[in-house]
Amino acid sequence: MTNPPSLSRRLGLFDAIAIGVGSMVGAGVFAAFAPASAVAGTGLLIGLAIAAVVAFCNATSSAQLAAQYPTSGGTYIYGRERLGEWPGFLAGWSFVIGKTASSAAMALVFAAYVAPVGYTKVVAVLAIVALTAVNYFGITRTAVLTKILVAAVLTVLVVGVVLGLTGSIEPNVAGLGSFADSGWYGILQSAGLLFFAFAGYARIATLGEEVVRPERTIPRAIVSALGIALLVYAVIALILLSVLGSDSLASSSAPLVDLVVASGHSWASPLMRIGAALAALGALLALIAGIGRTSLAMARHDDLPSYLTAVHPRYSVPHRAEITLAVIVCVLVLVIDLRNAIGFSSFGVLLYYLVANLSAHTQDTENRRYPKVLQIVGSIGCVVLIATLPATSIAVGTVVVVLGVAYRLIRVRQLFT
Repeated sequence: MTNPPSLSRRLGLFDAIAIGVGSMVGAGVFAAFAPASAVAGTGLLIGLAIAAVVAFCNATSSAQLAAQYPTSGGTYIYGRERLGEWPGFLAGWSFVIGKTASSAAMALVFAAYVAPVGYTKVVAVLAIVALTAVNYFGITRTAVLTKILVAAVLTVLVVGVVLGLTGSIEPNVAGLGSFADSGWYGILQSAGLLFFAFAGYARIATLGEEVVRPERTIPRAIVSALGIALLVYAVIALILLSVLGSDSLASSSAPLVDLVVASGHSWASPLMRIGAALAALGALLALIAGIGRTSLAMARHDDLPSYLTAVHPRYSVPHRAEITLAVIVCVLVLVIDLRNAIGFSSFGVLLYYLVANLSAHTQDTENRRYPKVLQIVGSIGCVVLIATLPATSIAVGTVVVVLGVAYRLIRVRQLFT
């Protein structure tokens, strides 16, 4: 295999943190809380804490591995290097399929907040095309736009929290006490769904070939982005549950809009819609970049078609991989439901981080930054959360993974015959 062209190191610490935060905040606040509330009620607060613990363990594994292997591909590369080709393929395939579903989900969230009635899917497709174009012209443009979106979204969220706390309805904090009404299975299922909201820090690791001083920058960026997202999620979850209640939150398609309306500030609902749309765009922008880099790495090792190894000579991006991804996501937008996409995405991403934890567990002392117990807890957490996802998500995810394994078996046989 000839040496493929490399990507350029252009991202600093602040760029990487912004991409991580932008990947997470849109998913969590505007997409994951409603389905989590539907299965766990106020117990989603415990689910959020469980998801955060598992995410932290996974984040430290990713940070430790990224410092040793600062190249594009994330856990696909880590799994290959530490565990072998098949675990690496499982991680890469799970990431690509899971995050492709996430991309469709984020496009649908964006369109749900801004599109006229009957035009949701058309607007979602247009958003995918527009952001793919932004990514096409270079990672620095992606980082600049992401920082603008993150700043705008965090401003809108602060306004929403203030209005929720100062509205005509007094927050019912006492009503948050009955955490376990839905049972521990419902709480664990909510944790699996909410994990979807934390998985954005993986995008930082997949950009390892484009980060300046990656052995130092990536670990700091991953932990920082996760901490910021957790703080935002915890505050928003408490406000939504105390003002709307778990039943109203479970049925809400626009939680932040319902929050300001319930608080007597209907005038702010357009602002919340704008914030939700921008958050979804930020997440979608980072997703396209991350999946493109993982696909590039897999193609470099013959686990995806070599057509995807192309790097644009001027803009230094995996342009063929990103365009191919955009086409697939546009098709998914036309055929899938948002909530099913979230569960399916969680299935793929949890498998991805299971491989990351197992890979980090094998690292030697020289490359170890965190104790092995974190990788053990992370691995167990991934398995438990996968097992408690909705049955449809597990079934569809299993079928797609089996199809991926069959594809690689055929490809390996072709390469060696």
